[in-house]
Amino acid sequence: MVGFAHAPHVRSTEGTTNGIEMLIPCFDALYQELDIEKGDIGFWCSGSSDYLAGRPFSFNSAVNSIGAVPPINESHVEMDAAWALYEAYIKLLTGQVETALVYGFGKSSAGILRRVLALQTDPYTVAPLWPDSVSLAGLQARAGLDSGKWTAEQMAQVALDSFAAAGRTDNVSATGTIGELLEQPFFADPLRRHDIAPITDGASAIVLAAGDKARELRETPAWITGFEHRIETPILGARDLTTSPSTAASAAVATNGDTGSIDVAEICAPFTHQHVILTEAIGLPSSTIVNPSGGALAANPMFSVGLERIGFAAQHIFNGSAQRVLAHATSGPVLQQNLIAVLEAQ
Repeated sequence: MVGFAHAPHVRSTEGTTNGIEMLIPCFDALYQELDIEKGDIGFWCSGSSDYLAGRPFSFNSAVNSIGAVPPINESHVEMDAAWALYEAYIKLLTGQVETALVYGFGKSSAGILRRVLALQTDPYTVAPLWPDSVSLAGLQARAGLDSGKWTAEQMAQVALDSFAAAGRTDNVSATGTIGELLEQPFFADPLRRHDIAPITDGASAIVLAAGDKARELRETPAWITGFEHRIETPILGARDLTTSPSTAASAAVATNGDTGSIDVAEICAPFTHQHVILTEAIGLPSSTIVNPSGGALAANPMFSVGLERIGFAAQHIFNGSAQRVLAHATSGPVLQQNLIAVLEAQ
């Protein structure tokens, strides 16, 4: 990784659902930072959702932000752009290209986000019930509370830490105490508003480069030394929702069993209790700084938030504040699909 840029995290934008207005400034920032032109990019890959955009082939419309000249080698995944980064990473490993630009975008404020996300569930047995994403997470949180896997106090502490890291002062969790948070009314029992990631419009982009090209573009690239993703059954009743075996399996492969040397970890936990699940599944030691950006609880731009976790983690390699970092992305209901990337300074 040699470059990362993201759009401002805002509750809503005036732009269209194809993300062009958010993407063009990201691309321009990367071109200027790396002193490249769009013709220097060998492969483009994006992550988004036509369901979220409310139109078919919204990713084709987003290609307008790239431009038609020169002709481009382009691909797309219908999920978080962290998985688009995985595809681009594989493309570089084949040797067919030496540079790639990955981007993700989502206008979450368009439509009814949490109802739209019900379309990620099993289309025969679950989706017809239209369970919104917060209600499903509430079932997961209740299972953990009732089994003693975590407490309401732990969940509140996660919220406090997230907003403090992000420097947010517009939410009770930024300045309150655990006791004050637990006095707040339930939004979807047992979840309170501070337990739930905000609706956020956003976009982000990352540039990858191979070998000597990476060192040509940046003095201290963040080298991908581990990359793995796994999926769990879509049948919610067949899963133990209080654990994340797909995250654990991905982390074991990506870290090669060594989590003790992770300096910084950016994990994608849209709900406070999921933060507890993920840190345990990955096996992060107490010495690791977790979510210095504030994580998804501070800003949750759908289909870009996972890619941002990787970008924010990589920035610690760029500026020399860390030697080995880990990033996590999730997609699907209640942590169904999980991806782990490990990056190092070399």
